[in-house]
Amino acid sequence: MATYVIGDLQGCLAPLMQLLKQIQYKPDQDKLWFAGDIINRGEESLETLRFIKSLGNNATVVLGNHDLHLLAVSHGYGKLKRGDTLTEVLTAGDRDDLMNWLRNQPLFHYDEQLNTVMTHAGIPPCWDLKQAQALAQEVEDKLKSDSVDEFFAAMYGNKPNVWSDDLTGLDRLRAITNYLTRMRFCDENSKLDLESKEGINTATKGYAPWFNYPTKVPENCHIVFGHWAALEGNTQKERIHALDTGCVWGGSLTALRLEDRQRFSTPCIINRKNS
Repeated sequence: MATYVIGDLQGCLAPLMQLLKQIQYKPDQDKLWFAGDIINRGEESLETLRFIKSLGNNATVVLGNHDLHLLAVSHGYGKLKRGDTLTEVLTAGDRDDLMNWLRNQPLFHYDEQLNTVMTHAGIPPCWDLKQAQALAQEVEDKLKSDSVDEFFAAMYGNKPNVWSDDLTGLDRLRAITNYLTRMRFCDENSKLDLESKEGINTATKGYAPWFNYPTKVPENCHIVFGHWAALEGNTQKERIHALDTGCVWGGSLTALRLEDRQRFSTPCIINRKNS
């Protein structure tokens, strides 16, 4: 039995199937983790969503910013952006079933046996493992609640961009969501810069990649995340693993086998729509 963490799919089903063939995925033995952004920008968002849902308990998914964007739009909030490939999902006959499944996925996953935590964007320096899990749960509970529409109505936005335990209400939920699904650069106080999106050396003065600061996550715990294609899969940190290698942008799709930290990758074999 093996556990593979796979980086951002963004609707690239064909490369996923090629990667599963490469790792000789055994549905009766192996587990797949997906680091968020399973849909959008690629050509097969609907088919990708259906396939991962069909994996049942074999798949563990954390929500990314694109997944939350789809949910918000499906609830009547937010607008489709240029380059979005979500219309087919939104008009599908099984849309409601797919959206219900998606909004019941977590933002945070921790496996004690493998001593590995997965979120879409990482864990900010100001949170320890227990706090990150508890805060993620606050958003997850809201997503599953009857008042989820008020969350989607207030989800978009870059403020507040620094964490405080005193944050309340929708501001608190938006901040948690941004840390777990949109974070790249922050300052020494975990204040987010949500505008800069390129590589490590492009940080605004006073900011750095979140993983360059001392972390409160235990030293022997590994962190796996996606979201940041410009890293090209490299954080230069032994226990912090970037898995978005830009498949949808013509890069590759990457899987990390957690038992021995071996990486596998397959080149992109389809192009992004509306490039």
